[in-house]
Amino acid sequence: MIEFISAERCIACDKCIRVCPTNVFDRGEDGIPVLARHTDCQTCFQCEANCPADALYVAPQSYPLPDEPAVRDEDGLDRAGLLGSYRRRIGWGRGRTPGARLAVGPPFNPPDANGTALPITS
Repeated sequence: MIEFISAERCIACDKCIRVCPTNVFDRGEDGIPVLARHTDCQTCFQCEANCPADALYVAPQSYPLPDEPAVRDEDGLDRAGLLGSYRRRIGWGRGRTPGARLAVGPPFNPPDANGTALPITS
């Protein structure tokens, strides 16, 4: 479930608002999205995956985490590598050239019986 929006990192592009299938966000007066319907979150990770500024943290739990400082501490989330972590895991992280022919991340091609990765052909 979405747990944190970084006002410092957010660039107010509204991508998270547009991609959310359950409309959990409202646009704040300062342009930064706010969690308006937190419990409606389906934990689909679309907001985090589409955030170009890595300003969101979506916890894998499908229920709200306790209101503890560790979950709301931007520096702690950053040090732990959690802001934008889903984006990086699916290969959409920073450093990838838009339109690149090769994905960043683990290979998708399975090894053959000898343990050699099979070539990917298109």
